[in-house]
Amino acid sequence: MNISKLAVKLLVLSIVIHLQIYSQDHTEGPFNQLIIRGVTLINGNGAPPRGPVDIVVEKNIIKDIVVVGYPGVAIKPDKRPVLKSGGKELNAEGMYILPGFVDMHGHIGGVAQGADSDYVFKLWMAHGVTTVREPSGRGIDWTMKLKQSSTKNEIIAPRIFAYTGFGQGSSEPISTPEMARKWVQENAKKGADGIKFFGAAPEIMAAALDENKKLGLRSACHHAQTDVARWNVLNSARAGLTTMEHWYGLPEALFEDKTIQQYPLDYNYQNEQHRFEEAGKLWKQAAKPYSDHWNKVMNELLELDFTLDPTFNIYEASRDLQRARRAEWHETYTLPSLWRFYQPSKISHGSYWHDWGTEQEVVWKENYQLWMTFINEYKNRGGRVTVGSDSGFIFQLYGFAYVRELELLREAGFHPLEVIRAATLNGAEALGASDRIGSIEVGKLADFVLIDQNPLKNLKVLYGTGAIRLTDDNKVVRVGGVKYTIKDGVIYDAKALLKDVKSTVDVAKKKENFSIVQPGFKE
Repeated sequence: MNISKLAVKLLVLSIVIHLQIYSQDHTEGPFNQLIIRGVTLINGNGAPPRGPVDIVVEKNIIKDIVVVGYPGVAIKPDKRPVLKSGGKELNAEGMYILPGFVDMHGHIGGVAQGADSDYVFKLWMAHGVTTVREPSGRGIDWTMKLKQSSTKNEIIAPRIFAYTGFGQGSSEPISTPEMARKWVQENAKKGADGIKFFGAAPEIMAAALDENKKLGLRSACHHAQTDVARWNVLNSARAGLTTMEHWYGLPEALFEDKTIQQYPLDYNYQNEQHRFEEAGKLWKQAAKPYSDHWNKVMNELLELDFTLDPTFNIYEASRDLQRARRAEWHETYTLPSLWRFYQPSKISHGSYWHDWGTEQEVVWKENYQLWMTFINEYKNRGGRVTVGSDSGFIFQLYGFAYVRELELLREAGFHPLEVIRAATLNGAEALGASDRIGSIEVGKLADFVLIDQNPLKNLKVLYGTGAIRLTDDNKVVRVGGVKYTIKDGVIYDAKALLKDVKSTVDVAKKKENFSIVQPGFKE
């Protein structure tokens, strides 16, 4: 074993041991039987809420969903399922239950951001995220260790689907189709669930996707500008890609009068201001909504059963920088190291505030309108749209950003029930796991989100900081915040998890004598 592999193994082991110490805090279960009593059900498949119901879980499997009464009418005890000896009852009268949320684009922290897995996992779980697809991270060995510990409920963590970055771990750059196929085979042997691509030469992409598809694995791609001129979303979808990330590669497939975006002649991709400023102009260069070519591209993607994972939230600072950097949760839950990473920088990825102003934001607002039009119509025609956050960059914080993504889908035109379906069943389908997760149905796993407010009326109640409400006697209060996250039949106190995160951040701030200061101001 070489030194680098030994270091990774020791680091992963130390983290797992650290997480195991805290894995019993704020948790109950699993139980031989768990009955959630009197709850209103939003089951994730698009059906309207109904309740009160009692949900019976036995050893992590939903065994029964029993209608036990009517709204505003006392529940008769004789209509309720019987609790077995040693079972657990959870009184959820007046509460709402949803399937556990699926984050289709969740990076498990980052070295540059100083965010470790414990911090990230607790923020996700505190917001009801019970399943995460990691689209490339610190390496397959790192992710698989955490995945296994999560599966055994040894740590507080969502269920993990590991998608390795294409070429990651290879001893040399992948330069031939044969090398691509071999790497894909090795990735599968290591236990990965799929591959995250950024692009490559067409013959290499075609070979890798073909081999991956033969092995029955799934795939995602951020079509980076470095390769998109030769290989856009349509090329990927035709070759077997199952999910596209963000929106890169889609406007390029919609070009009618060009093959390459209109780069300024002094453009440099390594300059983050150039990269993101010009990206904001892409949708206006594409075919107009509902035009023949626009419809043709959309209909072909629909025929290929292709999944769109837009991650609207991660670019929102581009259209409103002040809003993103002044989000109320930063003061309490953002680590000092992460806050520094977000600041204007020529080095940190996504910190492209070199000279960002009104002109750039106006362009990005127009970009969003066109982008959202495509995503909403794709949904309307039966296409699969999922929810991904891509947190840890551009002022977007784990967990909180996931809820913001739900709000942005609502802005795009999704009904709140369509938003919840995108966050649950659609994600499960895209992962090939809808037989186990994604909706609250008999036979599926016990992954739930419990909250004492109706999220359909106001998605903001899902934020850990809750939603602002004025009482009848003119007092300002906070309502909501997920109360319990249940994953694999284990009950987690979501608010207690947030308190743990706050304590972690408080310790880091005290150690550095740190307080948040907005860019350009002195302490």
